[in-house]
Amino acid sequence: MNQYSVTNSSAVKQKTKELGFHKVGITAVEAINTDAQRLQAWITLGYHADMEWMNNPKRQDISLIMPEARSLVCVALNYYTPHQRPESDEYAKISRYGWGRDYHKVMHKKLKALTTWLESLDLGIQARYYADTGPVQDKVWAQRAGIGWIAKNGNVITREYGSWVFLGEVLTNLELESDRPHTEHCGSCTRCLEACPTGAITQPFVVDANRCIAYHTIENRAEKLPETITPHLQGWVAGCDICQDVCPWNQRFANTTDVVDFQPYPGNLAPELIELAEISNEEWDKRFPASALRRIKPEMLRRNARANLDASRRENDPESNYF
Repeated sequence: MNQYSVTNSSAVKQKTKELGFHKVGITAVEAINTDAQRLQAWITLGYHADMEWMNNPKRQDISLIMPEARSLVCVALNYYTPHQRPESDEYAKISRYGWGRDYHKVMHKKLKALTTWLESLDLGIQARYYADTGPVQDKVWAQRAGIGWIAKNGNVITREYGSWVFLGEVLTNLELESDRPHTEHCGSCTRCLEACPTGAITQPFVVDANRCIAYHTIENRAEKLPETITPHLQGWVAGCDICQDVCPWNQRFANTTDVVDFQPYPGNLAPELIELAEISNEEWDKRFPASALRRIKPEMLRRNARANLDASRRENDPESNYF
């Protein structure tokens, strides 16, 4: 096993880049007590809303996932495309991450190839991969591996691509040379805090999901959205990019991705709210094939669109109710 220890880090990185990942960094598996305490404090405040999976003990102690793990190979994949949404209020807004093919499918294919390659190096090598699908604090580990830093809006920002990146990691029992953790470069900027219409970023680096438009349009399974949220939806029906759109790092350093799968599907850039408010289950199934938006079930999409239409109607006529 020693022949694949520290000296093999460069080979691992080279293979990762060959597979199409845009950034790679390596960090040692070790206790992250400060980050675990921060996560627990966030959960204690109830800021995770109904996302009970955030309270999984494995998220606070990665050794519970894979006791043999010694290193994490962290990766980032740029998904930015330069398309813009129409400004008119009649159109629904879909978060940029969901415009194209489901990122889980794209990431998993590449991560599986990396894992298979690692395990082929020696019979004793073990590896396991994740991409937003397991109890891993991917942002924390990405910062420790030098990928980027956790910004005031909770996203990881990279110098090369801003925060328009998907994150993944491979846990392995290989002992690889670690990269330096990334330093934080938000400075005194508070644009994301000021731009959030619901005040979801309660303070720098702290996001309350109960106030977050992205949480409510994607994760909230309730029949109706909270009245504290609906007046501020601004057309969003699937996620929310407001805090990313105003970020100076994104405005200056966004680069168009070379991943063809992330190019927008027809209809995802400018869907009409009235159309989505009445979308049938069958049409939903046809319209969002192999899409991350399938997490937003048809009844949720209808709910989100109707909430926007109702908010717009109320704004123009406080006594009216669209639906």
